[in-house]
Parts: sequence; C-alpha cells; structure tokens
Amino acid sequence: MIHEIQTDRDYEVFLSVVIPVFNEEACLKELIQRTLFSCYKTAKSFEILLVDDGSSDTSPQLIKEAAENNPGKLFGVFLNRNYGQHNAIIAGFSKVRGEVIITLDADLQNPPEEIPRLIEVGEDFDVVGTIRVNRNDSFFRRFSSSLVNRAVQKSTGVMMHDYGCMLRFYKRHIVDAMLMCHERSTFIPVLANSFARVTTEIEVEHAARTLGESKYSFAKLISLMFDLVTTMTTYPLRLLSIVGGIISATGFGFGLLILALRFIYGVEWAVGGVFTLFALVYFFIGAQFIAMGLLGEYIGRIYHDVRARPRFFIQDVVGVKVDQKK
Repeated sequence: MIHEIQTDRDYEVFLSVVIPVFNEEACLKELIQRTLFSCYKTAKSFEILLVDDGSSDTSPQLIKEAAENNPGKLFGVFLNRNYGQHNAIIAGFSKVRGEVIITLDADLQNPPEEIPRLIEVGEDFDVVGTIRVNRNDSFFRRFSSSLVNRAVQKSTGVMMHDYGCMLRFYKRHIVDAMLMCHERSTFIPVLANSFARVTTEIEVEHAARTLGESKYSFAKLISLMFDLVTTMTTYPLRLLSIVGGIISATGFGFGLLILALRFIYGVEWAVGGVFTLFALVYFFIGAQFIAMGLLGEYIGRIYHDVRARPRFFIQDVVGVKVDQKK
C-alpha cells in the first residue's frame, strides 16, 4: 500500500512541542513555565504535549493541574506504563496538530528558550538538530555519546554531530512519515533523517542537571547502543562475514605453516606449539560467541516485529475535547 503524505493542508496550530516525562516532579513546574514563556514569545499559535511515560511520582498530577490551568495550550498524554523515551515521543507525535514540531527533554539541561531560534532556522529545512556545547555531563556520558554519534554517521551517511540531543525541530511531513513506520525499536533522530531532504544543526547551551536525576543508567546506555546498531543497518552482519572469512583464512594458513614446520623441524617442535593452538581455538570460540550474540539481537528484533504489539498504549488524554482524543 502506498501512503500519500499531505503537505498542503491547514493545521490547527503552528507549533507543537512534545516533551516526554518520566519521574520529573522536581523540575516539571519550572519546565512548564519556561516552555510556555518561550512558546508565547514566538507569537505563533502553539500547543505543548507533556507525555507521561508511566511515572511513579507526582508528575501525572502536576501535568493534569497544568493542563487545567492552561486550557487549549497545554495537554497531557498518559501512557499506562514506561515504554521509553523514543516511544513516548512517538505517542506524542500521534496527537500533535502543529505544522512544525519540536521535541524537548524534561530535565531542563537543554533550554526551552531555544524554541524561537529553532523555528527561525527551520524555515528552510525539514529537520534541525542541535549540538550541545559546554556539556555538563560525566566523562563516560560524553565518551559514549561520541561513539554513538560516529557510529550513526558511518551507518546513515548523514553527518550530524549530536544525535543524543533531543532538542530538535521537524516539519510536519517528516513526523507523518515517521508515524507510518511500525518497527518496535525506534531511534527518532536517525529515522527522521532518513526521510529529510535538507537538514542542518545549530549550537545550543547545555546546563547541568540541578533537579532530579538522570534516567539513563549504564545498562540503559548499553541497551541504547544495541538498539542503534540493530535498527539502523545490517552492516554488522556483512562485517561479521568479512571478518569471519579473514579469520578462517588466517587460521587455515597458520595450520599449513605449522604442518610444514613440523616436517622441517620434527615432531618435538610441533609439540611445543600445543598451547598456541589452544589459544587460537579459544580465540575462534570467542569470535563465534560474539557473532551469535549479534545474530541473536537481530533475531530478537524480528521476533518483536512479527508479534506486532503496539509500541505504546495511551491510557488518557487531558486538556482536549473528547473528539480530539481519537
């Protein structure tokens, strides 16, 4: 089935801001205040969608109160459990009414005050990414982010420098295209760039987290890296075949060399190489386990896609009319 993306329709509002929220009660009030101020500053019609990703603190109550206090401007989208940041954003995308969409983290490390500048720059682009300067993160976070960025650049061919920053601008047709994709593991910046014709980046300040704590543990960062590798490309499978062929050819050649030296120097010399052979065997076994692990990651993705379970389930929407919840 061929889907047609509508690009000439009239939108109900100009700007939609989508913010995933997970246990951010400490900074939520300040986030809402600063985001509302920045949106009013644009002098455009706007809406702010706070997507609660299964928070266990008072974040849902704070979102409901904010929606009641800002009718028509601020909406709450509540997921029934935690699905992860990117799936929460996709849930927000399914409810937006704007011509342009901006995504923003809830931790206030990326300033909402950059929203007007993103809109200004985005007039001539499908996607506008941001580069965090003067990053206030740990060395491990900066190092892992650098590795991820280089991996994405090599895999996609799109030379953006900071895929980890969620402060980003999208034209509506890019969001519509992303909503047509049904894979379970989604990395939004990469997916958006696969549909974008023209992209750019701007530098933004990065503040230290002063309220709340980061939701990305070491285990979650490792999981994110696996998601990136297995959702972007099948190149690792080809690389495994190449590396496997080289290792096999090297092992075969080394075996021929050992056989030849045995005849030259005698049986005593060959016995002396037993431990070397054991080391090679263990090396090959390790390589096989690495290959099986990566293959398992791909098979796991296939398993989840075949089951075709929903990426999210919206339990409730507040601040909108009944017919807008559909």
